[in-house]
Amino acid sequence: MPADLHIHTNFSDGLLSPEDVVRKSHEMGLTAIAITDHDTVDGIPAAEAEGEKLGIKVIPGIEFTTDLPDTEVHILGYYIDYKAGWLLELLDRIKNDRVSRIYKMVGKLKNLGIRIDPEEILKLSDAGSVGRPHVARVLLQKGIVRNAQEAFNKYLDYNAPAYVPHFKLTPAEAVKAVVKAGGIPVYAHPGVSAKDEIIPELMAEGLAGIEVYYSGHSDFQVRHYLSLARKYGLLVTGGTDFHGLGTMRDKKIGDIKLADTYLIELEEYKRK
Repeated sequence: MPADLHIHTNFSDGLLSPEDVVRKSHEMGLTAIAITDHDTVDGIPAAEAEGEKLGIKVIPGIEFTTDLPDTEVHILGYYIDYKAGWLLELLDRIKNDRVSRIYKMVGKLKNLGIRIDPEEILKLSDAGSVGRPHVARVLLQKGIVRNAQEAFNKYLDYNAPAYVPHFKLTPAEAVKAVVKAGGIPVYAHPGVSAKDEIIPELMAEGLAGIEVYYSGHSDFQVRHYLSLARKYGLLVTGGTDFHGLGTMRDKKIGDIKLADTYLIELEEYKRK
């Protein structure tokens, strides 16, 4: 049962609808996927409904975006109770902050001589979870940059001049939120944030896994994080981090296929 456990829809910064994501997953021969939109669960019901039609298991998930003083850390949550009232309230606060963040980024870009209407950016998110990739898409559309990567490198990355911090949710708080929602917290693409030293701290809060198999990880990083997962007794997960062709994460759904044994271990952990 090949699985891709890191997929975004147009309810955050992906390009495809939840239904199209499930259809594409079916075409690629997957039998299980996780919808892990940034700081929102709004795309899950539609994906689950389409999954039932096509025989695709849809794992309800999320990707929390959190900040440390010098980098971002992302926390995936699998099998969450995405209808929990307290969780929806938290996500609504984060969503409102994301909108405010866009206006602040537009202000910083204006100071750099780049004028963009924030409504153009918000329109791209279609009332979903808006973020830097939407800003990058507008910069690309206006010919200010040649591609999304250039937008991040020059303006939007962590230390770039138009960067604005997120809602102040720490990695530990995100882990605790996933646990409270009945889910399984996993450290997303650890090779990107390169903060291995926080793993024991996050485990104390309930971290249960590491995303070892990731489209942006080198072979060395895969071996390294597989070793760390074994060392700490953590679950191993993996996914493409699909956003859509033409984005910075220009990978196809299913380019990363998690081995059956890891998905089984994830399911067994959930049943404990």
